[in-house]
Amino acid sequence: MSDSNAQNNNVMKQLFINIKELVQVRNEAPKFVAGNEMKTLPTIKNAFLQIENGTIADFGSMDNCPNTHVDKTIDVSNKLILPTWADSHTHLVYAGNRIDEFVDKIHGLSYEEIAKRGGGILNSAKKMATISEEELYEQSKQRLDEIISQGTGAVEIKSGYGLSVESELKMLRVIKRLQENAPISIKATFLGAHALPEKYKDDKDGYLDMLIYELMPIIAQEKLADFVDIFCEKGYFSVADTERILQAGQKYGLTPKIHVNQFNAIGGVAVGVKYNALSVDHLEVLTNEDIKALQNSQTMPVALPACSFFLGIPYTPAKQIISAGLPLALASDFNPGSTPTGNMNFVVATACIKMKMTPEEAINAATINAAYAMGLQNELGSITVGKKANFFITKPIYSYAEIPYKFASDNIDAVYLEGKRQ
Repeated sequence: MSDSNAQNNNVMKQLFINIKELVQVRNEAPKFVAGNEMKTLPTIKNAFLQIENGTIADFGSMDNCPNTHVDKTIDVSNKLILPTWADSHTHLVYAGNRIDEFVDKIHGLSYEEIAKRGGGILNSAKKMATISEEELYEQSKQRLDEIISQGTGAVEIKSGYGLSVESELKMLRVIKRLQENAPISIKATFLGAHALPEKYKDDKDGYLDMLIYELMPIIAQEKLADFVDIFCEKGYFSVADTERILQAGQKYGLTPKIHVNQFNAIGGVAVGVKYNALSVDHLEVLTNEDIKALQNSQTMPVALPACSFFLGIPYTPAKQIISAGLPLALASDFNPGSTPTGNMNFVVATACIKMKMTPEEAINAATINAAYAMGLQNELGSITVGKKANFFITKPIYSYAEIPYKFASDNIDAVYLEGKRQ
């Protein structure tokens, strides 16, 4: 950290002035926005933003800029300010990489074919078994620092590359250590039911028993997770398995989230809604029944367009979801196999380019709705008085639509978490 940044971190009251456009301003922020509401992104041009003790204290037009004492005034002429991205679905804690599989894909092997050859999730599990907790922490911290620099101010991180008592706990303890040491808001998810390890390949019930009766009590005792997740998909875990895991997780105070409808629609969305899942994630394949199940629920559909981009699979039908009056969130799915990036600017751009979401819809999906998808809607996701001062300042750009338009450019000048420049 530079000396100037160190000084800035001790500043209590800060005033940002001459903001070209202050984006996602909400006097009273809703839990999320849905349907036609997603097309509206409230902003103030030629604005100010006042921060006190790490929270948003005031904002408005420069015509009404307060003439009060502050510790530091920052002129951001020609630049925009947006709330930081919230990334509600990642596998950021992993060991090594899967570059060899990337090359296999180029040679024409499918995700399923690679998995059958011992690749995919099982490959990551082998690496996880041998890495030290310290090395895992260091690798993960580097990834975390990278996504912060790209404007992410909240992230959910899953286990699921352990697939054993020891390795799952190793992952969750690393996530907890990141929570304790990093400036970013982090939520932890127990995803033991990510795949069947070799040891249990013919005993799925035995593996689920291990997750429920051995692992979950330890996770609850050590407070290692906020959410429980499962990969509900053909060849992985069934709807019945999903019910079992979600029920057990709820008994231990873990809120459900599920991977569902990535390759096939097998009824997992309705089960997620039945158990009040906070989110149902992937949804590349979606049926009318799934849409009906989500209507009038509090479950957030989450799209992962960077995964579709990398795997060359269909994109989540965003327009169908929004036209049905539903909300939609965007997340990165950052993981070594199917989405080796956590850059939410690229996620927003891909949603606009490939899913035909408007910039307004995509920014709503990656801020206010994404914060809801990780239970942080009261703290983050909008420029609202009382929320954490997590925001980023762009470089001089024409408008917020330039972020997805210049999809390969670095448009971010500075990132602030709880009022501190990173």
